[in-house]
Amino acid sequence: MNHNAIQPPAFGSDDDWLVAMPKADLHVHLVGSAASATVAELAARHPDSGVPADAGELSAFYRFRDFAHFLDVYKLVSDVVRSPEDVVTLVARMAQDMAAQGCVYAEVTVTPVSHISAGIHPRELAQALDTGAAEASARGVELAWVYDIAAQDERDGAQRTLDAALHHPPAALTGFGIGGAETGVSRADFRDEFAAARAAGLHSVPHAGESVGPGEVWAAIDELGAERVGHGIGAIGDPRLLGRLREDGITLEVCPSSNVATGVVPSLAAHPLPRLLAAGVPVVLGSDDPPMFNTSLLEEYRRVHDHLGLTADQLRALARASFEASFAPVALKQRLLAPGAPGGDPPPGSA
Repeated sequence: MNHNAIQPPAFGSDDDWLVAMPKADLHVHLVGSAASATVAELAARHPDSGVPADAGELSAFYRFRDFAHFLDVYKLVSDVVRSPEDVVTLVARMAQDMAAQGCVYAEVTVTPVSHISAGIHPRELAQALDTGAAEASARGVELAWVYDIAAQDERDGAQRTLDAALHHPPAALTGFGIGGAETGVSRADFRDEFAAARAAGLHSVPHAGESVGPGEVWAAIDELGAERVGHGIGAIGDPRLLGRLREDGITLEVCPSSNVATGVVPSLAAHPLPRLLAAGVPVVLGSDDPPMFNTSLLEEYRRVHDHLGLTADQLRALARASFEASFAPVALKQRLLAPGAPGGDPPPGSA
């Protein structure tokens, strides 16, 4: 499988409005947001990592055979982040990329155990995230954080993730999640950690139904109290589940290019996003791990227009939904949702 076969459309003045349209990214991973040049720079500092220290070679490195291979590559890239300074670099460069796309708010997923295992103390990690968030704010991008469990890690990783979230949180920690493997790892196994996180005031935002069917989405809702679900596309085969998502207003964070790149969907044209929207399920677009999947948040908006036929009005609705479904502080959310905020006039004929 070659995710680079999804070629980015040429950018021109006819879609400048998409850049100007404020939008939020509610499904993006910190390590996965690192540009190839940044990953190569970090890999050069740590030649034992197994990650190419050449930005050009990373294109081939990011060709994923399947979802399990993607998880293996992601872990290798995570392992090159070994100091608080590396974390600040990731955040600052991510914010720079977001600002250029008109992304003014993001809830960024961080897997603390991967950084703790690399030798960064949870307190140092939190401080680095705070420093990076301050730099991002100066660029006009407001950041919040989601600490997530890597489901495929050793079982004590879940408790270490919870400990970091409860005892050494960054200032803008807003959510608690879980990502990674679903086959053989039930979301229900993590109900205790999620209950403790929710009791501490964190929002529940697990990944589920990314690489498997509706069962894990049900588990995320019923066992983990999910308020949003990462991916969730496995729900498409269960009309009762679609009704539950619609009636309870549980938003799916849908990342089309990611699903194609990891092989869980065969092509963009086959992606279930239009069917989810037709079923009335709340949806937002996310970029997931953008350089790994040859995309960006802006590119996701372009691609669902070009490959799935979404109209300009639907794109504007998705941008507005990205703020409505966020856990931004009330004052910030009101500012983001002020009349005309997710605006931008569509080009003639684009609707």
